[in-house]
Amino acid sequence: MPALLRSAAEPVSKSARRSRKLRTIIEPFRIKMTEALPLTTREARAARLAFAHNNVFLLAAEDVTIDLLTDSGTGAMSDRQWAALMLGDESYAGSRSWRNFERVVRDITGFKHIFPTHQGRAAERILAATRLKAKEIVPNNSHFDTTRANIEYVGAQAVDLLTREGRDLYSEQRFKGDIDLFALERLIETEGAQKIPFCMITVTNNSGGGQPVSMQNIRDAKQLLKKHGVPLILDACRFAENAYFIKRHEAGWSDKSLIEIARAMFSFADGATMSAKKDGLANIGGFFGCHDDQWAEDFRNLLILTEGFPTYGGLAGRDLEAIAVGLMEALDEDYQRYRHATVDYLARRLMERGVPLVRPPGGHAVFIDAAAFCSHLSPRDYPGIGLVNALYLEGGVRAVELGSVMFGKARPGGDEEPAAHELVRLALPRRVYTQSHFDYVIEVIDAVWRTRDRIRPHHIVQQAPFLRHFTARFEAA
Repeated sequence: MPALLRSAAEPVSKSARRSRKLRTIIEPFRIKMTEALPLTTREARAARLAFAHNNVFLLAAEDVTIDLLTDSGTGAMSDRQWAALMLGDESYAGSRSWRNFERVVRDITGFKHIFPTHQGRAAERILAATRLKAKEIVPNNSHFDTTRANIEYVGAQAVDLLTREGRDLYSEQRFKGDIDLFALERLIETEGAQKIPFCMITVTNNSGGGQPVSMQNIRDAKQLLKKHGVPLILDACRFAENAYFIKRHEAGWSDKSLIEIARAMFSFADGATMSAKKDGLANIGGFFGCHDDQWAEDFRNLLILTEGFPTYGGLAGRDLEAIAVGLMEALDEDYQRYRHATVDYLARRLMERGVPLVRPPGGHAVFIDAAAFCSHLSPRDYPGIGLVNALYLEGGVRAVELGSVMFGKARPGGDEEPAAHELVRLALPRRVYTQSHFDYVIEVIDAVWRTRDRIRPHHIVQQAPFLRHFTARFEAA
């Protein structure tokens, strides 16, 4: 196999690993190219935020110093990925790049049918359009924003069934992303299996604080669903990060490689949606995989109509090549060790300062409890928006609200049911920032924490019917 395409997840000898057991966990890469960071004044940031209607999604990227808005598609590609771009075969049908992509995805997931899409939400949209009808139900540990929106857009209902421990922000228990099996069984018995076309499990659980899902929970969920004839779909955006949690914290998996753990996870699934912008380490792309022939036929037909021919699915050949390399690089244990250590470092330093965080730290982000941070604000004041805007004004750090703006629900009469939690997520782009950048973020958050009583209430003055957080306009009281 050419060195370019050789798996980054190939095993390393035990002696080599022993020689690396030092206290400092370093970035397992060196930097070949730099990109200038915009350094702005508070006055300039205040003007830009006002122009963006107090919504950091509407800021220009050049007005942001440290961008932790999302880890989706914002990572840095490796030299192998950049080299792979030059191998892209842009043939419309049956390209060599498609075959490389299909081979890698099948090696990891084992799915019979694999379809590339331009990103994860495209796979979600086609899955919802082909498998769901109005008033049907899709349970999940926790649906993230686009998953929920695509389900609700076709008139179905997205139901979150997170465990009691997962709903406790401060519990130190591991695998707080598990789906509540008792609640799942009650839902099936109450509503009837015929009303549930499939169940989803999101790994890791993004809206639940980036918490992992145990292998045992995936296995038990599959056994329960199989008894009732309900398929299991993984939302697998961060499958490699979840595999690393399983290796570190679940009994019986410590001696397994990450690719072995990933294969075991997918073995319990009937299908999966995937955004390759996360654990594909790419800037664009995704896929849907399944075993069922009829599901595949229906998906293929709508894919052709809306995304492109099934061997490119809205992607260039070069994108398929970069994803094929990135999927294997995400399963490299040294990379995962560094990534998790970075999240732990940021979380630990903030907790030392008393900043209220979701515990234990997740796999891709640090989540601040905005309700506790802004205890003088109520959910109707959208404390997450106030905190996000304060972080930007203080130091040009862009984060994202995961609270009542993103997950609030309209009530009859125009009132709104707040979200279960008011969180602010600091998502870490992959292989982008160094320790000094995160020390700067800690300094910014600490400054806002010490003056938190100054954070102002916000209210919405304009919003869209779906995914309103992307484009809503706010005013500060």
